[in-house]
Amino acid sequence: MKILVSGSTGQLGQELQAIASKYKQCNFDFRDRRGLDLSSKTAITNTLRNSDYDYFINAGAYTAVDHAETDHKKAFSVNSRALQHIGKSAPTTTKVLHISSDYVYHIDPKRPLKETDKTQPKGIYAQSKREGELNLLKQRPDSLIIRTSWVYSSFGNNFVKTMLRLGKSRDYLSIVSDQLGTPTYARDLAKVLMTMITKMQKQPELKAKCGYYNYSNLGLTDWSGFAKEIFKQAGITCKVGYTTTAAYNAPAPRPLWSMLSKEKIQTDFHIDIAEWQKSLSNCLKELNLR
Repeated sequence: MKILVSGSTGQLGQELQAIASKYKQCNFDFRDRRGLDLSSKTAITNTLRNSDYDYFINAGAYTAVDHAETDHKKAFSVNSRALQHIGKSAPTTTKVLHISSDYVYHIDPKRPLKETDKTQPKGIYAQSKREGELNLLKQRPDSLIIRTSWVYSSFGNNFVKTMLRLGKSRDYLSIVSDQLGTPTYARDLAKVLMTMITKMQKQPELKAKCGYYNYSNLGLTDWSGFAKEIFKQAGITCKVGYTTTAAYNAPAPRPLWSMLSKEKIQTDFHIDIAEWQKSLSNCLKELNLR
């Protein structure tokens, strides 16, 4: 199998590289921004047109949620228009797996969010991600779109690494407590994508699966609870206080409810999903190894 991966220097891209050697049957082509600039129609077209990739994992994205509020052009270029170009350029023999976000929902049904729930994206980042989903499916309805939430990794910059750094230097941190959701370890997400690909390869009927799938780890917490668990597992004594989304006053709107239903992905692909606390422990072990 030939697998193209965009965004190779991002959290998910680096996690895919970390596990790539376990998939001997796969020939990976990892591309960073220089190798595949998602803001360039020419770069996308030249890479995909007449290519022989079996799968394309689009892990690249504009993820600077707050900066997107003042950088509309770049956010929509990478998160939205790129998906139109991908859909038009990818050969029909290339299955596209695109990573999207819980931000597209921005609703609170008082239960885990389902793929069939309405979307109500607020803010430039969320709007660009939702528009990208629609652009891709309009061109390539056979694509898979995986919506995820609260992604962290032993690579890159993320909430876990920020808490570890700040927790070691401060006695007290005030953390938002009114946003509820589930952390997602990018290593687990990488494994899920590869499980989906290997199962589609072995079971041709699974290649007919398309549309939206949710994935995160299991469980529910808020950002303050996430911070507390990080400190607990890392042996950090920093105390955690509470603040609200309104008081934090970030430039971009944040969803207050991001718990995703994983029933569809579990049913269709028989995915095993770990509790978020266990996955956090695995990430902290990875950080200690490096």
